[in-house]
Amino acid sequence: MRYVDFGKTGKKISCLGFGAMRFMPEPGAAKTSQNIDEKNAVQLLRYAYDQGVNYVDTAYIYNNGESEETVGQSLKNGYREKVYLADKMPIWLAKKPQDLDKLFAVQLKRLDTSYIDFYLLHGLNSENWEDALKFKALEWLADKKQQGFIKHIGFSFHDGYTVFKDIIDSFDWEFCQLQYNYMNETVQAGTNGVNYAHAKGIPVVVMEPLLGGTLATLRATANCFSDGSSQVETALRWLWNKPEISVVLSGMNNLQQVQDNIQYAGRSGIGTLTIPEQHALEAAQSVMKQRNAVHCTACRYCIICPMKIDIPEIFSIYNVAKNPILGKQVAEARENYDSLAVKADACIGCRACEHHCPQQLAIADKLKEAHEFLKKQPKKKQTKN
Repeated sequence: MRYVDFGKTGKKISCLGFGAMRFMPEPGAAKTSQNIDEKNAVQLLRYAYDQGVNYVDTAYIYNNGESEETVGQSLKNGYREKVYLADKMPIWLAKKPQDLDKLFAVQLKRLDTSYIDFYLLHGLNSENWEDALKFKALEWLADKKQQGFIKHIGFSFHDGYTVFKDIIDSFDWEFCQLQYNYMNETVQAGTNGVNYAHAKGIPVVVMEPLLGGTLATLRATANCFSDGSSQVETALRWLWNKPEISVVLSGMNNLQQVQDNIQYAGRSGIGTLTIPEQHALEAAQSVMKQRNAVHCTACRYCIICPMKIDIPEIFSIYNVAKNPILGKQVAEARENYDSLAVKADACIGCRACEHHCPQQLAIADKLKEAHEFLKKQPKKKQTKN
């Protein structure tokens, strides 16, 4: 495992971090289930810890709290002293300043720990940043650090560069977490944000390095890596090649993924991306720019839908149907859509999902668009000769 100096924290952190958002559900559970297969998840986490991964990232809302509980279980039996724990304050759930203490108390209980090494304000954007200031969250963080409940203070982010820069300049942050990958250089904070944080001496932790798995599984880009290189490794190495990036989080949910990513991390480093790999990424970028009708990363923050619409699944089906390279799969996509118990036309337009979408998608509008394209098409009337 390769380790990096994590800014002014003085810590040495593994360049690969374990993102605890995408664990597999219990055996036999529906794909939409938020119930984690805890035994399997704990085994994966501890395997990663034993191989040198020393940074694990969770959040209050992941898997309805089961992620925090699962991570807490994984850190028992001596692992707590070996691993740095990162967790996040869901500022949008706070209605008054006192709620910060209540939410934090729940997290400590779920994790079964007395402190959190790296604590972030979760998913900051222009709207909830104002709430954070109103609730004096920065002072609250500093107080919790002084009391020893938090060791290092940071934030995760989903908004534009100008907002990011304002937040960076507003506090003595020790690290930050951004969505970043070879398709997101100009999305949200983007490369400008990465460079600005680095210039200020603030370590950057990357989330969504594979764009919700899209950059790992998209068949349309497979030919771009025909020299035998891995889509996954090349995407991760693109990040690890940059001196501005400290840690890359990966939401691994099976042993093969953990083993592969640990190997990739071990042979990564600044300046190690080869010319053929750079050309493969440029070709993949060209393909990807034609691909998505909806830029959903399947983070599943939106599954609070009161109508029980599986929004990420519908968008996945829609993206396949609309992809000009995979255009022959329209009929199959429509069949898959027809098999869903709840379709997009069940949307009542409450837009509650949109307040939680890190990609800031107009979900209600996109659901309507998807339904119109994917719904059963009327049979054409046969004309008599």
